[in-house]
Amino acid sequence: MSESPRLSRAERRRRTEERILDAARELFAEHGFERTTIRAVAAAAGVDPALVMQYYGSKQKLFAQAAAVRLPQPPAEGPRHPDELIDALLTALGVKLDGLPATSLATMRSMLTHPEAAELARETLTRQIDDMTGALSGPDARARAALLICTTVGVTIGHQLLSLEPLRDAPPERLADLLRPALRGLITPPESPAP
Repeated sequence: MSESPRLSRAERRRRTEERILDAARELFAEHGFERTTIRAVAAAAGVDPALVMQYYGSKQKLFAQAAAVRLPQPPAEGPRHPDELIDALLTALGVKLDGLPATSLATMRSMLTHPEAAELARETLTRQIDDMTGALSGPDARARAALLICTTVGVTIGHQLLSLEPLRDAPPERLADLLRPALRGLITPPESPAP
């Protein structure tokens, strides 16, 4: 694929990286972590395998980038409004929509069954917990951030991977409505116990 000569070098690189990530997501979804190769990703993206390695360093790092579901960064001025955080969580994990794309589901399956993928999932979730911690205020912000992330991931696994009937049969909007109070309870700092 030839890029327009008018594009800057940085823009051509960004587009190539995106093509590689798109190809990786499709192949990880179709074949899982173990059966997806750097060569196959490169062929699907129309690039040399050495370029995939140059950009991502390893299959594990490529998987981590392809699997990443990033939450919006908290604003520099500190904690965000609870409704804004709730909407970001529900949107990022697909509960508010009709579900996760097939690539995300296959990526989650790989994270649950392959040790290297599980380690990458831990790293990704830790970054998300760090991001969420920065958006919270009050005591136990990091523990509350971890509970928020794990709650939404657990609901997504129950709904999308396990296809639990009560979750599967409920409209996504209803699930979002039911989740909102629980998420709000974790976002809102607990009151200090009376002396």
